[in-house]
Amino acid sequence: MARFSLLSAARGRARTAGALAAAIVLAGALTACGSDTPAAPGSTGASGTTDPGAFPVTIDHKYGSTTIEKAPQRIVTVGLTEQDSLLALGVVPVGTTDWLGNFPGAIAPWGKAKLGNAPLPTVLKDSDGPQFEKIAALKPDLIIGLYSALTQEQYTTLSKIAPTIAQPKQYNDYGIPWQETTKTVGKAVGKAKEADALVAGVEDQFAKARAAHPEFAGKSALMATQYDGYFVYGSEDPRSRILTSLGFKLPPNLDQLIGDKFGANISAERTDLLNVDAQVWIVDTIPGGQATLAKDKLYSGLNVAKQKREVFIEDPSTYGSATSFVSVLSLPYTLERMVPQLTAAVDGNPATDVQPAA
Repeated sequence: MARFSLLSAARGRARTAGALAAAIVLAGALTACGSDTPAAPGSTGASGTTDPGAFPVTIDHKYGSTTIEKAPQRIVTVGLTEQDSLLALGVVPVGTTDWLGNFPGAIAPWGKAKLGNAPLPTVLKDSDGPQFEKIAALKPDLIIGLYSALTQEQYTTLSKIAPTIAQPKQYNDYGIPWQETTKTVGKAVGKAKEADALVAGVEDQFAKARAAHPEFAGKSALMATQYDGYFVYGSEDPRSRILTSLGFKLPPNLDQLIGDKFGANISAERTDLLNVDAQVWIVDTIPGGQATLAKDKLYSGLNVAKQKREVFIEDPSTYGSATSFVSVLSLPYTLERMVPQLTAAVDGNPATDVQPAA
C-alpha cells in the first residue's frame, strides 16, 4: 500500500526543522531564479477570462490571510489535489505536488483532457515537506496549499517566494471539502462564478444519485483501508464525505475515536465499528484484501461480512486513485462506479455479489 504509506508519513511528520533549514538557503535560491534565469515552461493563462472586479482578492486561511493583486500566471500547488480545481477552470499550474505517484505531471486521467496543449507541470515531492528551492525555481506568482498540512514555518518560507494560500483553519489538516477547494481556487484565479457553477454541477450529480437510491438514506457506511491493520476515515476526510453526500451516515462516535485527524487505526476491540450497512474497503488487491479479512475471526463474524455488504476498491487502480482524490473532476468518475456497488451492498440480499468496478 505504497501510496497510502507515503501520504500517511507525509501527513504525520512534523517538518519544522526542514522549513527552517530551507529558509536559510532560500535567499540564494531566489537570487538564482532572477531575471537572467529562464522561467520554467507553462502558464496559467488566467488573465483575460477573469470575472469583472475579481482582483484584488483576499483569502483567509489557517495562518492569516493572503491578498492576490492580479490574475496569477504561474501557479504552484503544494496541496495534493488543487490541480484538478485549476484544470477544471481552464488554468494549468506550472508545478504540482505528487501524491499518487503514477500520473505524469500529477495529472490524473480524469483531468488530462483539461490540459489541452499545455506542457505537463513540473512535479514536486512532499515526503519531507515542500521543496522550497525547486518551487522558487518555477518563479510562481501564487502558491496554493489548501489540501495540505502546512506548518506555520513552511507557510512563512513559502510566502517569501510568492503569495501563498494555506489550508483553512475551520477544518482539520487535509479536511477541506472539495467544494471549498474548488471555490477558493476559483476566487484565487478570478473565476469564482465558474467555480460555483462547477460545484453546483457535481452536487447535482449527488442529488440525482440520492433521488435514484432512496435506500441509501440513513444507512450506515464507512471507508477503511488495511494499512497497518484497519485504518478508518473520519467525518472530515473527503472520502467519508462521498458517503454522507449520497445519504449514508457514519458510525456514531467515529470522530471521538479518531480525534482531530483525517483518520486513524482502530484496535481489535473496536472491530465492531466496521459492522455497518455498507463497508467500503480500499485495498492493494481485491483477492488479497478479502483473504486478510477472512482470516480475522472478529471481522468475519460480523454481519457486514456474513451478509456481503462490502465494497472493494483496488488502491492502485484509476478508480482507487479517484476515490482518494475527491475533486470536482474525479467525483463524476468515482460516482459512476461506486453507486452501483453501494446499491448491491445494501440490497438486503446476502446472495448478491458486489462486483468490482470496471
